[in-house]
Amino acid sequence: MSQDSHHGKWAISSSDDDDDDKAIPLSGTTTSQSRQPTASGQGSHRPASPRNPGPEAATVEVKPEPANAPVSSLAVGLEAGRPAATNQLIPSKYETSPSLAGKRKKEELDGSGWALSDSDDDDGDVKGKSLGKRAPPSPKSKKPKVEETERPPSPHGRLYYIDEPEDFFESSIPCLSDTYRFYLNKVTGLDRKYNSGALHIRDILSPLFGTLKESVQFNYCFDIAWMVKQYPSEFRDCPVLIVHGDKREAKARLLQQAKPFPHIHFCQAKLDIAFGTHHTKMMLLWYEEGFRVIITTSNLIKADWYQKTQGMWMSPVFPRLPEGSGKSEGESPTFFKRDLLEYLASYRAPELEEWIQRIGEHDLSEARVYLVGSTPGRYVGSDMERWGHLRLRKLLYDHAEPVPGEERWPVIGQFSSIGSMGLDKTKWLTGEFQRTMTTLGKSSLRPDPPMHLVYPSVDDVRTSLEGYPAGGSLPYSIQTAQKQLWLHAFFHRWKATATGRSHAMPHIKTYMRASPDFTQLAWFLVTSANLSKAAWGALEKNGTQVMVRSYELGVLYVPSAFNMKTFPVLKSPFPVSDSAGFPVPFDLPPTCYSPKDQPWIWNIPHNQAPDTHGNVWVPS
Repeated sequence: MSQDSHHGKWAISSSDDDDDDKAIPLSGTTTSQSRQPTASGQGSHRPASPRNPGPEAATVEVKPEPANAPVSSLAVGLEAGRPAATNQLIPSKYETSPSLAGKRKKEELDGSGWALSDSDDDDGDVKGKSLGKRAPPSPKSKKPKVEETERPPSPHGRLYYIDEPEDFFESSIPCLSDTYRFYLNKVTGLDRKYNSGALHIRDILSPLFGTLKESVQFNYCFDIAWMVKQYPSEFRDCPVLIVHGDKREAKARLLQQAKPFPHIHFCQAKLDIAFGTHHTKMMLLWYEEGFRVIITTSNLIKADWYQKTQGMWMSPVFPRLPEGSGKSEGESPTFFKRDLLEYLASYRAPELEEWIQRIGEHDLSEARVYLVGSTPGRYVGSDMERWGHLRLRKLLYDHAEPVPGEERWPVIGQFSSIGSMGLDKTKWLTGEFQRTMTTLGKSSLRPDPPMHLVYPSVDDVRTSLEGYPAGGSLPYSIQTAQKQLWLHAFFHRWKATATGRSHAMPHIKTYMRASPDFTQLAWFLVTSANLSKAAWGALEKNGTQVMVRSYELGVLYVPSAFNMKTFPVLKSPFPVSDSAGFPVPFDLPPTCYSPKDQPWIWNIPHNQAPDTHGNVWVPS
């Protein structure tokens, strides 16, 4: 069957889903990570070429992502006559991959497997299935020399096809802006200036930032062998605690990945509500010099740190309190310490007790952001304001300030995954979520300003650095899209010329309130939460109860915490300067979809035009 809309005509699979209450999270962006085929050689700038998989590749877990209903499998077409790389889950143009069974999730095989982005879909039931067949191993183990003729010319320059230069990672403490402590990730293939002041995971774990003793990695998607390599050699055997949400077979595979690494230990997050995921992405780093928190949008797989747009808040090093200090000491004006300890306590995990004690012994008074978390549960009374979007609403009510003409200040949401929100906009988006997003102080005014939702179009994905495989981390399914065509009227293109990331598809998730001329912000949030009820929570029982399915975490920037009335928007974040302007990661004002634009939908064909690597996207 087919479906027409003002954003184009789609071929729709016969599978159907009638449950509008189940949210579909998209890509590691969402609560589960969608797999991303790397037709272009996902772990490097080299095109796909025959090679033997690395020894650790076979241990990386492939975990499917929750979805509403079985969907078609995906295949990425290569140029005619080009061999598929070993260990790449991308069959040739004339082959089809095994069924995804409506799910997708994690893994990155030595940089060349499908990188699954997390999805918040509330309706997942298939787990642990492989997402594709591997190409037969090549008899040659030596990587052949890459010739110019192997691929069409790249619009992103010749450097796209080579490995990162030696100085891609830090050689000295990078130039950072300490005003907001909000950073983007380094992206391979960009002009050097757009990586100035950006961070790679190796930068974060560098000895230049502290002498590491122990760490905790909270995340949704893991490639353990790759993660271990990101630690510098002098810290590579320091204890690491992995906090995850995997169960049964998926958990067994994760544990199997860690067998070669005795310094890695595990903590399983309790997911007591169906279809919830552990989507939080946070690092706790304990140094000889103190303690640091990083809250990010990246999974612990190579693809998420390679050519996607990610964001993070990195705290300063919090010093240890003097012996004998009370538990309430070392608090920040934003109560960051209290809220972080409350979030960790929500896991009810013995493995985190030592860290709760350790954090209590440090001075977190320099934190200037508010913590916005989600934890699974049904909450009533005052507990309703502890988590999810009602937590955000409470913070904006208490700490944001009304602005003149606020009814004209648009709300902007930007994400990489979309859940099911009902048959019309009032069911959740405008009837519940928008009320939170439009809260500004204790004003009784409840305006209905414009809402701009930034989500990549098909053409954004096609012309990206990764090409169509980038769409594996944007898992908006046709089954969900066809039930909420009303949503697409809100969509705006992903454009990020000021940060150089227009062609690095977003896995970052941000929400903000901007002035009508887009030069000021009333507040800004970077988070793991995509646009879904699973991530943000939904009211039940006539608004007397809120139900949250997933773990999420983000930080809220409010001008009053920085002694400002509003945040001025920084128009040119790169190269980095210590400006008072806020470095919004995409262009303002957002660009509305044209009548020819279609939102990226990951389980229908996209073969009208080849991508930047000459490939097409063909579900079977």
